[in-house]
Amino acid sequence: MSILHTLESSELSLAIDIDQGARIASLNFRGFETVLPFRGEILTWGWYPMAPWAGRIKNGTITSPRGESFQLPTTFMPPHAIHGFGLTEAWQEVGSGTFLLELPYPYNGARVEQRFELLDNALRWSMEYDAGNCDLPFWLGFHPWFPRELHRGGSAEIDFHAGAMFERGTDYLPTGKLITPTSPPWDDAFAEVRGTPRVWWEDAIQIEIESDARYWVVYDQDSEGVCIEPQTAPPDAANLGISGENYLEALFVFEEI
Repeated sequence: MSILHTLESSELSLAIDIDQGARIASLNFRGFETVLPFRGEILTWGWYPMAPWAGRIKNGTITSPRGESFQLPTTFMPPHAIHGFGLTEAWQEVGSGTFLLELPYPYNGARVEQRFELLDNALRWSMEYDAGNCDLPFWLGFHPWFPRELHRGGSAEIDFHAGAMFERGTDYLPTGKLITPTSPPWDDAFAEVRGTPRVWWEDAIQIEIESDARYWVVYDQDSEGVCIEPQTAPPDAANLGISGENYLEALFVFEEI
């Protein structure tokens, strides 16, 4: 049985599943549940952290600055590694709304800390990577699954604009080339984001996502949910020669419309 940690504000009620990646299992705003529940697969529910990498890594191979190669798990999307260790591990609660993960091989010595803070109508979610004595490439991301349908109102709509999109190869990995963004549907990484991304349900609520993240991934090819994901680097960043930052923060602001 999973251990749940709960936080509440005047408008929001949050439940964090400590054993399932310290992911958000429920986030309720004025009676609207904004988290897609468990659907039988670990990748497709909740709002979870992506660390020490976000998105896919080609063939699951990570290489140190010294040229040593290490094989990462490819369980969920072979032959590639996807979304890091954070979403599958049990985290340690180290304070109210604060959770710590000591990373496994080959990231021995590195750790990640997540923090959740509820304001009246907003969630501040942050994550910080401490490399310790590990010199492997890393980058961070948040992966919120928003339900397409709420108990009332319209279906989920995405309001997202960017100046550039990474060209996607046939293996669904970015090639490294930046192109003019295409129209959705998307399973794509973006740069030069303009404005404040949001997801909204007509005659119900909206959620704006405020973040200084340099890169974002948007996924809207699931019949039950959509994702808008701030990241410190795009998928396969290490193979693209892009370095990620060790801190990521996003503010999710809720409003009835």
